[in-house]
Amino acid sequence: MNRPATINQTDNGNSYKLYKFTGIGFITAGFVLFAALLAGVVSLDAMIASSAMFGSITVGSFLYFYGKIFSHKAGVNNAGIWLSGLTARGIAGWVLGVVITGFYVLLYWYPTTLNGLISIMNPLAYTITGKPADQWFLYGTFYTFAILIMGFRAIFRYRHNRYQIFRTAVIMLAQLIFAYLIPSFLKAMHQPEFYFSYFWPLKPEYLFPSNVAVFQSKGAVGQFMVFWGVMMSFVAVPALTYYFGKRWYCSWVCGCGGLANTLGDPWRQLSDKSLRAWKFERWSIHLVLVSITIITIMLWINSYTEGKIFGKASGIMAKAYGFYIGALFSGIIGVGFYPILGTRVWCRFGCPQAAILGIIQKFFSRFRITTNGGQCISCGNCSTYCEMGIDVRAYAQKGQNIVRASCVGCGVCSMVCPRGVLKLENGPVKGRV
Repeated sequence: MNRPATINQTDNGNSYKLYKFTGIGFITAGFVLFAALLAGVVSLDAMIASSAMFGSITVGSFLYFYGKIFSHKAGVNNAGIWLSGLTARGIAGWVLGVVITGFYVLLYWYPTTLNGLISIMNPLAYTITGKPADQWFLYGTFYTFAILIMGFRAIFRYRHNRYQIFRTAVIMLAQLIFAYLIPSFLKAMHQPEFYFSYFWPLKPEYLFPSNVAVFQSKGAVGQFMVFWGVMMSFVAVPALTYYFGKRWYCSWVCGCGGLANTLGDPWRQLSDKSLRAWKFERWSIHLVLVSITIITIMLWINSYTEGKIFGKASGIMAKAYGFYIGALFSGIIGVGFYPILGTRVWCRFGCPQAAILGIIQKFFSRFRITTNGGQCISCGNCSTYCEMGIDVRAYAQKGQNIVRASCVGCGVCSMVCPRGVLKLENGPVKGRV
């Protein structure tokens, strides 16, 4: 028989509800102002408008997270996750997916419709870049803001797990410093905008001959950018992946993975676990890698021969890649479809950087997830919450180490296991499979 709640328990429950509803009110006010600015129906001082919008969403988010998460004991509480329309492909999820996708469409092809939002970014843009805001500064600010706010949610939610706390904190700092502040400061110094947390082939233009020439023309700073890109792409990536697997990048540094593990965390369970999806994944991600490799080689051959071999073909192919893969796939589908297809659609099916890291991880890395099959109770939590669509339970039941090219080492499968069956480990390459 259930024991009646004490006065203190009832008071605490009401207190948490108050935090939640107050938080919802602030968040709603922030997004109403967002919609009003987008529609151009209100006119406010830029500093006041931006402070009110970001401040309201920030305060509301912290109040809501506190009331929602701290009302339960430390640990992952997944009650009702398949009953909510927002996290189980219900109407709310589809509506949110359409809204996010619509924002990306406006951002890429109709940026003038965002002028109301862009204008309120001017004070911040002038402060850190010395230039007025444009749609890409708006996007970078929103992107970083989302990772920071939802990063705190992840830290609150996974507060019982030191690995997740530290990993999330590094994700947040990597985005804020290397993918937002440093590129902005470089623009203020009249240097090329450069993201030190991205490199070829995920950021393929950094090794395109036209961009390399621009970097080199900017003196020591630009030359260091070229050096950094080459060293990271061809030296650091193989070395770090050998020792740590692809998790060092995909789950600790990369902004795409950072957004997936913070903003996208509520939808990680939606990843397709079917064999059909796995087969498609292996073809699609490596086709993207082959495509950008061929395009890069063609551009360098064309540069060396002054266009005598491929003419305009290499440039046309590079632009097509930027549109279909860089914008449509990684942006609109990769983020806009979070509430429908899960959080790692781009990372799993399209990212050429993940393809390279995956090849190294599968055949040469020391990283693996070890399993203790004798302790597995087949609850399925590990498979459910694998954002990369790996059927972790099948490996655990057989007592096999998990050595998959797609595994990003986020560690959530190990965290949600009630029996401690799974462990992220490094060890000798020989015998790990």
